[in-house]
Amino acid sequence: MRRGLACFLLAVWVFSLCACAQEKEKYTSYSFEYFDTVTSITGYAQSRAEFDAVCAEVYEILGEYHRLYDIYHTYGGINNLRTVNEAEGKAVEVDTKIIDLLEYAKSAYELTGGYTNAAMGSVLSIWHEYRETGEGVPDMVALRRAACHTDINNIIINKEESTVCLDDAEMKIDVGALAKGYAAEMAVRALEARGVSGYILNVGGNVCVLGAKADGGAWTVGIEDPSGDGYVEYLSLTGGAVVTSGSYQRFYYVDGVRYHHIISPDTLMPENTYVSVTVVAQSSALGDALSTALFSMEQSEGLALIESIDVAEAMWVYASGEKIYSSNFAKFILKK
Repeated sequence: MRRGLACFLLAVWVFSLCACAQEKEKYTSYSFEYFDTVTSITGYAQSRAEFDAVCAEVYEILGEYHRLYDIYHTYGGINNLRTVNEAEGKAVEVDTKIIDLLEYAKSAYELTGGYTNAAMGSVLSIWHEYRETGEGVPDMVALRRAACHTDINNIIINKEESTVCLDDAEMKIDVGALAKGYAAEMAVRALEARGVSGYILNVGGNVCVLGAKADGGAWTVGIEDPSGDGYVEYLSLTGGAVVTSGSYQRFYYVDGVRYHHIISPDTLMPENTYVSVTVVAQSSALGDALSTALFSMEQSEGLALIESIDVAEAMWVYASGEKIYSSNFAKFILKK
């Protein structure tokens, strides 16, 4: 009788767990406030209030990083990266989150052979001005002059005093290739630390997956077709991140030539070999750094880099529609 009662109670307990899992509903939230892009959060929760609490935490984290990493605006009482850029070589006391990002930026620079360079702000600011007006192309003499002030070693970090100093008065920091991915990764880590699962975050194309869906199935992530016609691939994931860099969203035309926002440190110009590069990586921060670098690298060089990293795979899409994959990218492609 005792054994029978124990089995009955166990069966009731297991049924109760299954019922709780089935009770979870799918919710979605959108925001347009952070990193000049759209953020979407989709997840499974037992109530709208539970889901909203998770979203509030994510938005609070993204908002803080957005303000700290902003190079265009100031916020009362906050020393952010604009403050550092305008300090004319003086040390600025900053939040440790800025120091953490800049240390990561230096490691990303080493990993990518300089193709992801947070110290390229002097060059990128010139392109930003031309892209905003949509008129003409920057003078190469001016770009080369600015490129003389892109040595990442001139970002001097003092962790003990929590300060950052640019040891070159004409240098500017620009973390556009890193900030979204890094901030999204920090939000993911905060949720994981308290056991949140069954969510997918999309911060302007930086997609982070936190565990399987409520039914145990994988999430489907569509890779946008740069031509605007649907998707070029569908991926199936229960964790990790998918990041795409492309020339098809932020650009302008001059004499029929597309000039987009991803500037090669080699040529100081936008490269048009590919229309998009997608990276599947262990973290959104890594995916962001790699997708930017791969977009400006020759395909063979980029492939060699990806193959040397165990926790990342990549797909290159050419204007012709041709797709090139790293050796293990296929394991993520949704089987039809």
